[in-house]
Formats: sequence, C-alpha cells, structure tokens
Amino acid sequence: MKPNLALSLAALLLPLSAAAADEPDKPREIGVEASIAFPAYGTVRNFEADGDDGIWIEDQRRDWYYATLTGYCPDLDFVQAIAIDTRGTSRLDKFGAIIVGGHRCAFTSFVTAEKPLPRKERLKAAKEAKKAAEAN
Repeated sequence: MKPNLALSLAALLLPLSAAAADEPDKPREIGVEASIAFPAYGTVRNFEADGDDGIWIEDQRRDWYYATLTGYCPDLDFVQAIAIDTRGTSRLDKFGAIIVGGHRCAFTSFVTAEKPLPRKERLKAAKEAKKAAEAN
C-alpha cells in the first residue's frame, strides 16, 4: 500500500515540477517583493547605493533588487563594501538589513528591479529634475 501512495504522490507532483521548469522563459516582474537565498554563500554579487535612501543589490544570476531603507543610512553613498544582516535566516528579504560603517540600516521593502542607471546618469537626471522643478 505504501509504494502505491508514494507513486500516486509522485504522479501528482510531476506536472507541478514541469510547470516550474517552464518559468525561466517568463519575463521577471518588476516591483514585486522578493528574496535572495543564502546571501552568506556568495549569492550576492554586487551593490549600488541610491544616495542614502536605498540600495540596489545584484544576485549571482545577475538579477537586480531594490531595498528601501527605514531611514537615513550614513555614508552609504560612499562605501566600498557592505555587510548583510539577515538576523540568522538564510534569506535576504524585506526583514533584512545592511551594515555600513558599524551602522545597521534596516529595510522596509525588498523588491525586484531593473539594473540601475550608471551613477553619473542618475545624478545628471536628478539635477535636471531639480532644475525643471525650480523653473515651474
């Protein structure tokens, strides 16, 4: 009886695993809450600061995520390295944080994102937006 039950369960789960295998062809949704598994084992590849308000993080598959910080994070815009604090879990998600120069900067959200523009282009766009706002 037990082998029949195991085969029945396998037969039920097989279509689900085939559907999961087809998902890589589907484009990735942007702005959806996400997580990175095992950040302590090299799954975080790169990061890019967004001023002192947020941070883009790249995983090993070259997918980008954006973490909004709870408040001001000193020196984030100038650091060469960050530490990741997951509070003992094996996932980096909206409950995580980064450590910058001894300061813990917690996340309020952690969502999928597009690759950020290069820093010079972001600064130029912000400067132009500020000029346009002052002109109005």
